[in-house]
Amino acid sequence: QVQLVESGGGLVQAGGSLRLSCAASGRTFSRYAMGWFRQAPGKERDFVAAISWNGGIRYYANSVNGRFTISRDNAKNTVDLQMNSLKPEDTAVYYCAALEGILEIHYRLGSKYNYWGQGTQVTVSS
Repeated sequence: QVQLVESGGGLVQAGGSLRLSCAASGRTFSRYAMGWFRQAPGKERDFVAAISWNGGIRYYANSVNGRFTISRDNAKNTVDLQMNSLKPEDTAVYYCAALEGILEIHYRLGSKYNYWGQGTQVTVSS
């Protein structure tokens, strides 16, 4: 069992930066690949970024590639999402999630992730 709590969301102007953090409970955090997803009002939940258990493999959605960076610290049980050059279309609730499955196959599929946080709101003003 893994419990996830996101933090770091807020209101920022376009072009600005935010750093989201996800804190995980439990001693088995390093067993899981981790992902970030987001959901804007009236839209489906979308994949944003994912990282393997040791940080060696990372995936990004095309829409954020080059602007967002996912990282993790297994000693601290945290996974972060550094978001730069933010755009109004990045506005959404951001969720972190833990994946027991095969990252290379399932990283985009929210339905394959086993544990989810409660989400943190990110609002980018134009």
